[in-house]
Amino acid sequence: MSEDPLTSSTFAERARVQLAKPFLREAVPRATDIAVRDLRERFAGHDYDGLRELGREIRARTMADLEDALATLTDALVANGIHVHHAADAAAAREHIRRICRESDATRVVKVKSMATEEIALNPALVADGLEVTETDLGEYVVQLDGDRPSHIIAPIIHKTRAEVRETLSRVAGRELPDDASELTDFARERLRDAFMDADVGISGANFGVAETGTIVLVTNEGNGRMCTSMPRIHIALMGIERVIPTLEDLSVMLPLITGAGTGQLITSYVSMLSGPRGEGEPDGPEAMHVVLLDNGRRALLGTEYQEVLHCIRCGACQNVCPVYRQVGGHAYGWVYGGPIGAVLTPLFLGTEAGGELPQASSLCGACDDICPVKIPLHDLLLQLRRTRVDDGAAPWRERLAAELWAWAWSSPRRYRVVTRIGGGVVRVMAAAGLMSSLGPLGRWARGRTIPTPARRPFHSRGERDV
Repeated sequence: MSEDPLTSSTFAERARVQLAKPFLREAVPRATDIAVRDLRERFAGHDYDGLRELGREIRARTMADLEDALATLTDALVANGIHVHHAADAAAAREHIRRICRESDATRVVKVKSMATEEIALNPALVADGLEVTETDLGEYVVQLDGDRPSHIIAPIIHKTRAEVRETLSRVAGRELPDDASELTDFARERLRDAFMDADVGISGANFGVAETGTIVLVTNEGNGRMCTSMPRIHIALMGIERVIPTLEDLSVMLPLITGAGTGQLITSYVSMLSGPRGEGEPDGPEAMHVVLLDNGRRALLGTEYQEVLHCIRCGACQNVCPVYRQVGGHAYGWVYGGPIGAVLTPLFLGTEAGGELPQASSLCGACDDICPVKIPLHDLLLQLRRTRVDDGAAPWRERLAAELWAWAWSSPRRYRVVTRIGGGVVRVMAAAGLMSSLGPLGRWARGRTIPTPARRPFHSRGERDV
């Protein structure tokens, strides 16, 4: 996409586009309902809250001592024969990967699904260098063919119909493919097999990096992850610095959390633990392995009120329960991350000027707090970002004026009673006349809901008289 959605449109504008898609409004809630059901079934009969607390403690302890954990990880990676590169921002990360590809005389690249590579906009940079880049996760492959972007952290094409996928793959095939999921998958698998065989470089993300052993951990449900990391001559793993965990014992806690919260599985189909390039006498594996450690705004959050967002393990559970995300999908958020985690990460990584409105795209119901496997207080972080937006003067003047008037009106019992009596009367008249949809901002709320008519006698006055 040549135009940045965050600067060329507002959340409301993007949401309207998504809300006009009937399939999306059916498919996303259906898929996320299944994910939440599977999560609950996965941990039924287990102390899930206790496991979540262990996960929270591990992430908090690691972030409190992040630099030492990264130093330990770096030393262990180097001892395992892995080349380590540090990237302060997205541009530096892209340049490290481009340079490795150039020095390897690479012409073809295969990729594992990675939100970090989406974050740094890696694919366009590699294509600009003349490289042939192929996404090998089935959903990401379809997204790439369409010039689209993922809509969910775990399920990239949750927003597409099977007919749309069939149309895309038929265009690539040059013929009409059957409307059968298994046959469409077989076609994609056949195409991707050639990409695996011909690739010079395989690029992946990293779900975790184990400091004590220098191990990169990948959690996938398709065999493409292992193909990308073992068949090409070069393997490059892009890892956000916050994904480090101290020990393998810690990994034994984090794995069931990410697999259970993400897909409701006991364990994903593939857990790959990569600890270096092919050794002498070993029949497979890459000749060289590189790890690019990505900062890109993460260190700036350490020691701030937003540090806990670095605990995120990218499971997508908060998206599955968010009433806003479930209606508009991921594209309405305008960048890589959607849902509650996106509403927090985007303004923190890109600045309030670009993503500052996203914390408003929340009902503040707290469902994301309740389901997060590492207990990130997303509700509190969203509220703090709203406060920051006001303090920075980024909130529209009408919004600030309305909030100030509301605070003044409700700051004394007398003014509160006067305003609620007047407001209740206005709403009763408008409701009786069928004019609720014309009440400005309140009208937008009323268009999709039945607004109860306020009682003529307020509750507090009834209480006073009864006493």
